[in-house]
Amino acid sequence: MFTGIIEALGTVKRVEEHGTNKDFFVQADFVAELKIDQSVSHNGVCLTVVEINDAEYRVTAIDETLRLTNLNDWREGTRVNLERCMVANGRFDGHIVQGHVDTTAKVVSIENVDGSWNFGFQLAQAHSGLIVHKGSICINGVSLTVTSVEEKSFSVSIIPYTFEHTNFSQFKIGDRVNIEFDVLGKYVQAQLSRA
Repeated sequence: MFTGIIEALGTVKRVEEHGTNKDFFVQADFVAELKIDQSVSHNGVCLTVVEINDAEYRVTAIDETLRLTNLNDWREGTRVNLERCMVANGRFDGHIVQGHVDTTAKVVSIENVDGSWNFGFQLAQAHSGLIVHKGSICINGVSLTVTSVEEKSFSVSIIPYTFEHTNFSQFKIGDRVNIEFDVLGKYVQAQLSRA
């Protein structure tokens, strides 16, 4: 489990295809602290460390993961938001993040508001019921608060620290980002649909 508080920015050093899978070799400051079989959130996608070499490690994404996320867009040099799984005695600074991406959304607006930033995203209307004004949402692994909701879009606002220490600073209009909706909202929606 994760909390959506980004620990580091990593860099994709290379990508290898093996059948329908892709291996990503990622460089990060905390590689020396990793262990084989450890879960790490990469732009909100929970991936398992399968190999560690000096300053980089390898994770594998299967076809299902590649289809539901923006991992197919990753190339050598792509900057990735990283978070190791939460330790049992840690502070719960964000919200419950599983690392199970639900869908992707498209960046449709970026606005500098005198020091803070507003980002607008477009997604399929089928998902709009899972977004709540002032509720939590995970975008590329970052726990954020929804500031506005429309029929097919929503926005978030971030502080300068988040802008500078995540890959939000590299977003461009049209980019795809990974979205994980609040798990509590997903459970409520599932129960209501069964009623």
